Amino acid sequence: MDSWRDSASQQAQADLDGLLNAALPFAQQMLDQRGEFFPYGVALTASGEAHMVAGNPGRGERPASEYVLRTIVEGLRRQRDDLRAVALVADVRVSDFDAVRVELEHSEGPSVAVFLPYTKKRLRGGVAFGNLTATIATPTVWS
Repeated sequence: MDSWRDSASQQAQADLDGLLNAALPFAQQMLDQRGEFFPYGVALTASGEAHMVAGNPGRGERPASEYVLRTIVEGLRRQRDDLRAVALVADVRVSDFDAVRVELEHSEGPSVAVFLPYTKKRLRGGVAFGNLTATIATPTVWS
């Protein structure tokens, strides 16, 4: 399978790399400190400014992640004409391991899901992170 980078512009590659670097540290920090996090997003404006995005689906204090993500995606779709790229971040279970999933999507078309596996340390607390993997994803904001 060809890499998404083979067909993406240099700008799209730089934007998505930058979003990944902006999105992952908060998830890692929350997992290390609290053992969990609510889904969130990072949006890159047309002028190149990144900002965090949250969603409140109005379903109580601990809504299911799917509702939070759906709310974030709906908000980003309404703003997409003013955005270059987005990242959607969630704590997921993949087969037999936990992972931070970062879905990266660019207005030019590339859409990639990046997974950062992790395990919670039992004795001392904290989290041990594995190696990043990536796969082509289905766009949700520019669909």
